[in-house]
Order: sequence, then C-alpha cells, then structure tokens
Amino acid sequence: GTVHARTPQYLLEGRWTPPCCLRALRATARHVAHQLERAGVRYWLEGGTLLGAARLGDIIPWDYDVDMGIYRDDVPKCPWLAAAAAGRAVEDAEGFLWEKAAEGEFYRVHFSRANRLHVDLWPFYARDGIMTKDTWLGHPQDVEFPERFLRPLVPVPFAGFTAMAPNDARAFLELKFGPGAIENPEYPNPAVKRM
Repeated sequence: GTVHARTPQYLLEGRWTPPCCLRALRATARHVAHQLERAGVRYWLEGGTLLGAARLGDIIPWDYDVDMGIYRDDVPKCPWLAAAAAGRAVEDAEGFLWEKAAEGEFYRVHFSRANRLHVDLWPFYARDGIMTKDTWLGHPQDVEFPERFLRPLVPVPFAGFTAMAPNDARAFLELKFGPGAIENPEYPNPAVKRM
C-alpha cells in the first residue's frame, strides 16, 4: 500500500496492517536475522521495531516494515549485503530480494520481487563512542546514540523467533521516542492520525 507522511493508507482508512502482510513481514525479519547471524553480522532491532518487541514481542499491528541496525563494517561478511552494497539487487536462494535502497545509504530486503514488504537495514558506525550513520530521513526517532547500548547485544523474543536488541531497550527507546514510549503507543505521525 501507499505511505504518506509516515502513515500507511490502510491506517487512514481505520484498519491495521493486513494479517497476510504481517505474516510476510515476520517471515522476512526471521530470514534476514538468520542470514545476518549466519554471516557474523552484528545487528539489532531498531526504532519502531524494537518498540514492538518491547511492547508485544512482535511487530506493531499497524507497522508496514521492520527496521534493523547493523554495523557498517560487517556489510562485506554477508554475500547478499555485499552484492547490494556493490549496487546489484540480488535474490537469495529462498526468493528474498536484497538491494540498496534508492532513498540513501541503507539496504532493503523484500519478501520477494513482487511483494515489496521489507526489512530496512541501517548501517551504523561508531565515532568517538557514538553510533551514527550516513542517511537520516528526518524521523523524530532518527538520532545518534551511545555505542554502549550495543555492548553487548541481547536476545529478545520477536515475531516468533529470537532477535538481537540493545542491552537496555527501555533507555534506548526513551532516547529515541521520549519517556514512556513503551507504555504510551501512538501512530507513526500523530499530526496525521491520533490514537
């Protein structure tokens, strides 16, 4: 579906993410996490995805993608990411499509060539103990953070599998979304639609 001002069309119509889309997002997230772990790429749940894990152990019911942070230095470890970084969209053995995002310096893994539900992979790097990245999309939660949140990464239940997350999810989320972010849900852009 279409997304305007960080708000999916179905949400404007009073509906949440269709169940079939949530199933595809879960499958894509599980596949991506498995591929990253297999390749030794350090990753963690990011932004609203981590918020969903902290609240529900799952994807937020109105979300339309999954966000994961990765260490930029680890990109060459994963053949699918390395190909995407070289500018080649590549379909893996299970039919998931890995590509460099058109919007900036990050990667996107789609459920398939036809089904564009996806996981965004945000490559971060440390600068003086602060994690930063090269592409910022202007979302309020799109901020730098201390690397200590990632040392160590910790396992959390998410979408039917175990994913890696920052070691103090509450503090990490409150840095990005503000105090009480876990307990006080709101739609992606409250100026467009409020709960």
